[in-house]
Amino acid sequence: MAGNLKRSFNFLALFSFFSVACFALVLFYSRRNFMAIVPETHILTLGNKTFSGIVKERVAKLLAKRIEASNKSSEMARIPSAVNITLGPCPDNPPDLVGPLLIEFDFRRTWEYVRKEVSPSLQKGGRFKPKDCVAKQKVAIIIPFRNRHEHLKHWLYYLHPILKRQLVDYGVYVINQDGEGVFNRAKLMNVGYVEALKEYDYDCFLFSDVDLVPLNDRNLYRCFDNPRHLAIGMDKFNFNLPYKTFFGGVASFSKHQYLKINGFPNTYWGWGGEDDDIYKRIIFRRMQVSRPDLLTGRYRMIRHQRDEHNDPNPKNPDKLFRTRWTMNADGINSLKYTVKNIEKDILYTFITVDIGSPE
Repeated sequence: MAGNLKRSFNFLALFSFFSVACFALVLFYSRRNFMAIVPETHILTLGNKTFSGIVKERVAKLLAKRIEASNKSSEMARIPSAVNITLGPCPDNPPDLVGPLLIEFDFRRTWEYVRKEVSPSLQKGGRFKPKDCVAKQKVAIIIPFRNRHEHLKHWLYYLHPILKRQLVDYGVYVINQDGEGVFNRAKLMNVGYVEALKEYDYDCFLFSDVDLVPLNDRNLYRCFDNPRHLAIGMDKFNFNLPYKTFFGGVASFSKHQYLKINGFPNTYWGWGGEDDDIYKRIIFRRMQVSRPDLLTGRYRMIRHQRDEHNDPNPKNPDKLFRTRWTMNADGINSLKYTVKNIEKDILYTFITVDIGSPE
């Protein structure tokens, strides 16, 4: 019995010696790779752990780290990179502009047709952003409105494609006066300024009559160093400026410029006078009016009868003599209105408001 145990012990000792020798050979030929797994000091100092246990532990930890790193790489591959990180600013002169345009007001054109043609790439509320560059300005386009749906259809049909080609980050806001009281265009434009800023951080505000469409897409719908009058050559005036201080139809203001003149007057009820008041505000605040050239600034107007409850107001011209003294108290800082309804169409944001009546 004792002899058998001695032989077994010798056999096991020999086997152990042989195993260590083989492992030493393997270690010798793959020392660099192995040392990345098992540091040399740990090979020589086993402590209370067996050698094979330490090897298994180190290999398990290394595999766990590699699996974790692989999972993180897969997760990062699934997360899209932020778009604006790789996009540069949009060019000052967009490459897809065509210049002079053929504008025809075909009254057989339906709303369904307009939505089909114009809505691709638009976001709800009449919003658009260029996909290949970052627009330098965020432009709110504000239309004072009442009972002019046919004109709005033509405006949207032509202006959305123009604005897309101009690479504008924009939204269209139709500010609809509730009821059948006396119309107040300038006050509606003030409302548009306030309501647009509730939705987006706009820094440029372009105010447009609903019946005016530009005849040249190089007439850029954006803001400039001074307040900009864009509609300087309407067909109704034989494509000329009717008088030097004319400021009607389409104009743009940066946020700073708009606030500098305290917005627009709220007291011009009925037709006439508010554009001249706005021009005076610009001059009194020591700014100048910027304009495109007469060829670029051409517009076509949709012919129509003057709206009901928008007759010329004989009181308005006299107010122009007091603009210098009234502009600080009559404007965005005195605006009062109530929102009745907001409709989000793919082509526009339609905001119906109660702006009161003349005092």
